[in-house]
Amino acid sequence: MASSSNSAHRMTDRALNASHQLSALTDKGPLGGFKKFISRGSMVDMAVGVVMGSAVTAVVTSIVKSFISPLIAMIFGKADMSKLLTISYNNATISFGAIIGELINFLIIAAAVYFCIILPINKLRDMTRAASGVEEEDSAAEPSPEEQTVILLQEIRDQLNNGASGNSVPGNSAPFTPSQH
Repeated sequence: MASSSNSAHRMTDRALNASHQLSALTDKGPLGGFKKFISRGSMVDMAVGVVMGSAVTAVVTSIVKSFISPLIAMIFGKADMSKLLTISYNNATISFGAIIGELINFLIIAAAVYFCIILPINKLRDMTRAASGVEEEDSAAEPSPEEQTVILLQEIRDQLNNGASGNSVPGNSAPFTPSQH
């Protein structure tokens, strides 16, 4: 019985040692870098974006198949636009209908993303700004970086001119003006 408990104890020690070695191995080198890459927030954000993109794609595909294609069939007589407006010559076919169909799909996806994602997020952002008391007028009152630079340069010029009345600019007895260099 004692030998089996020693054997089990040695196997447990080996397993612990192997797990420590594996952990040490994955914290260094390419595996450690990969582990850090996977656990970064931007990777999670990208994964959420892919999932949301596939969900939006499924909705848009449903809209196209169930609503847009039947409308196209009512107007043009065919639900599939890839066979419309084609030019064939020497076994080569140019299908303007397929291009128009994909452009329509793109516009539907862009509209869905804008109206279902961008617009609500912007509204929510505006509502949170209004609720927190931050107004856009405050930021509009602040001068732009270019205006701040001009103001700072004017202050430096004024200080040089004021200092020049008591002290002269080195090498010159006249007050400093922008035309003098």
